[in-house]
Amino acid sequence: MKKTGILLFCMLILTGALYLAGRGLAGSESSLYRQEDMAAGGENGNLPEQVLTRTDEELREEQEECYAFGMLSEEEQEVYLEILEALIDFRENVRLSSCDKELISHAFQCVLNDHPEIFYVEGYSYTEYTLGSILKKITFTGSYRFSPEEVAQKQRQIEDYVNQCLAGMPEDADEYEKVKYIYEYLIHHTDYDASAEDSQNICSVFLERKSVCQGYAKATQYLLNKAGVFATLVLGRVVGGEGHAWNLVRIDGEYYYVDTTWGDASYQAVGGSDYPEEKIPTINYDYLCVTTEQMELTHTQENVVEMPECTSMDANFYVREGVYFTVFDEEKIGKIFADSYERGDTYVTLKCEGPDIFRKMQETLIGEQEVFRYLQCPDKAVSYVENEKQYSLSFWL
Repeated sequence: MKKTGILLFCMLILTGALYLAGRGLAGSESSLYRQEDMAAGGENGNLPEQVLTRTDEELREEQEECYAFGMLSEEEQEVYLEILEALIDFRENVRLSSCDKELISHAFQCVLNDHPEIFYVEGYSYTEYTLGSILKKITFTGSYRFSPEEVAQKQRQIEDYVNQCLAGMPEDADEYEKVKYIYEYLIHHTDYDASAEDSQNICSVFLERKSVCQGYAKATQYLLNKAGVFATLVLGRVVGGEGHAWNLVRIDGEYYYVDTTWGDASYQAVGGSDYPEEKIPTINYDYLCVTTEQMELTHTQENVVEMPECTSMDANFYVREGVYFTVFDEEKIGKIFADSYERGDTYVTLKCEGPDIFRKMQETLIGEQEVFRYLQCPDKAVSYVENEKQYSLSFWL
């Protein structure tokens, strides 16, 4: 007997939940099966198999920097490579080396997590071949959203966007500066829009200039990889239970989390913000290169592979920009305000290491109104926001 099953891409998370990255879209798993007789004593059934042409060695070398691939067992990696080549070449009915459907589902999701350039795949179908009650083999066919010709056309448009973006990056930029540049570039050129087409892939960002979190995260991953910086996709949820996607990046050998979606003012306006609506900053840097501890205050991972523990603060935005406080320092505060006025900034954010310094900052600058010492117009009211989760204070100039 042979039976054919259809699985949607969005259903292939380990939890089995429908996972549309965006703002809390969810549903339940479903499948459709068709049974037919298999030729007596045979294993091929009625569907022609396709044979892969690349060698494992060639594909393995190309996956050296792919995070999910490196976290898989040898058996899972073999299936990953088979699926990857099938998707690259738009293959159908490719025989897989495993008959474990959960393993196949896991390997498929890992392929898409590692390869944002495979934007044209919505899911896959598989065909089981049985002899009596024994499952003999499974063949794999990708579910393609676009034809190869349409993919080639869209890829040219994507490369135009990528080239224009990277052309503005300073030639001597270090890894942190590349991450910051791409974070800012995407935010300035993308609007958060839950109705965006192709919102689960890079086309929404690069071609439509609007997306949801998975589009932002995959675009961030794609651009950083093009710029020579390691980045991968992370899936999970945020406080309130909404499905979400963000990135893991590596800077100077240390891992950090980056959430480009939460950095965009257009998302803050739609999804809620700690800032007054009329004073939402153009870019929020609270989630640019943060630790696991910081991320877990608002995000919960449900990723297909285990993520590393991110502990370094060396490339954190506030540390690198000199507005991170490990002790209360009035002279440093004064310099930050003066430099911000000189640059023409509209607001100042002071980030504290922990609750004790944060409370000291609150007590001094707000309780004792010492902030007026640093303002150019001290006779005017000042708007500010206290972010107790992030231990930060923001003042509008």
